[in-house]
Amino acid sequence: MRGAAPVPDADLAQQREVVNAFLAAAREGDFDALVAVLDPNVVFRIDAGRDSPRGRPPIEGAAAVAEQLLARGTRLAPLARPALVNGAAGVIVGSGAALIAVVGFTVANGRIVEIDLITDRSKLRRVSELG
Repeated sequence: MRGAAPVPDADLAQQREVVNAFLAAAREGDFDALVAVLDPNVVFRIDAGRDSPRGRPPIEGAAAVAEQLLARGTRLAPLARPALVNGAAGVIVGSGAALIAVVGFTVANGRIVEIDLITDRSKLRRVSELG
């Protein structure tokens, strides 16, 4: 049913495998491998903050999302490292104590169905790294 929230895969290890494949494809700039881990109807949302000029409507569809990620995210992919985001496999992006972004993924049926990129500085200030 379109518009219904996807039911995430429960197995955290399987989620991590999919997110790791996503990161590898992004780091290599491999469009086909990126599309392969994305659901055909994937939704990519960016939370840059209420008044940010970088705010934009969600991007939908595997090809459109892959193009956007490869156009803007490949240079940041090497700075991404695994994290638990809202109880699911995700990544934090940054070097040292300089946090650039938090990325949450929803993985369903072995593919990424939602990507939530948070770059809003006020929200990032509240993030604490545990572990």
